[in-house]
Amino acid sequence: MRPGPAQAYSLHRQETRGLALGLLGVAIFALTLPMTRLAVGTPEAPLMSGLFIAMGRAAVAGVLSALLLIAQRAPLPRRADWGPLALTALGVVFGFPLLSSIAMRHVGAVHASVIVGALPLATAAVGALLHRQRPSGGFWACALLGAALVVGFALLRSGTAGLALHPADLLLLGAVLCAAVGYGYGARLSQHLRADTVICWALVISLPATLPLGLLSWPAAPVPASAWAAFGYVAVFSMWLGFFAWYRGLALGGTVRVSQVQLVQPFLGMLFAVPLLGERLDAVSLGFGLAVMATVLAGRRMPVRGKP
Repeated sequence: MRPGPAQAYSLHRQETRGLALGLLGVAIFALTLPMTRLAVGTPEAPLMSGLFIAMGRAAVAGVLSALLLIAQRAPLPRRADWGPLALTALGVVFGFPLLSSIAMRHVGAVHASVIVGALPLATAAVGALLHRQRPSGGFWACALLGAALVVGFALLRSGTAGLALHPADLLLLGAVLCAAVGYGYGARLSQHLRADTVICWALVISLPATLPLGLLSWPAAPVPASAWAAFGYVAVFSMWLGFFAWYRGLALGGTVRVSQVQLVQPFLGMLFAVPLLGERLDAVSLGFGLAVMATVLAGRRMPVRGKP
């Protein structure tokens, strides 16, 4: 049965709002890799450890989450929600931060974007499986084209060295899988829980592990203020506030469709990295960015069928 004009308009507005919130979340997340690179340093000049970045940022966000839940007098999740919350936490509190933080000491942000560029497809696949959605062939064509553009741009910027096999590549692939699972289950919970509540509970139930691990891995040597500032960003924005917008956007617009907004994340990361890492933004970068955004807009217009 086709929806009426009023219902169709309401659905369109909801999807548009979901895409806008998803883009806001992606803009916040786009700074994660450059900031992590600033915090962990390089093999020649190491700063904070990957374990401290991952567990410390989750511990800080977990304490903030506990305070927010208390202030809101949030009720405990239902018994059926604890399993999905644990899977969300394993994906976005432990998996992605830990694996990507360790990898970012050994590869640059350009190289990492080659691998992370696969995240929209991974998120869409997980979302389609969890929500029993059936994207059309045209939707997948747009998604594959966008992913190819992202990977092509990253390869072009990374040069021959970007194609070399590195153990960090496996860590980044694992991080992508973890993030996709965490996004999928978090979006599923956001259908009946507030988006901020979902990430807050995932962080709070992780505190018994993240807090002691963060303290045990505290930097033994002094690190520059820039590293602490980068750590503060990934703790408050990447690990906490960004998920408020991201999970709400996935819940409103649909995981499969909104996940494709992630296609612009590597380009935004490059844009933000200009003042942070000294990278140059040229016409080629702008051209790839516009092309990727065009595939996102085209994918939005392709049908995504819900469960029967």
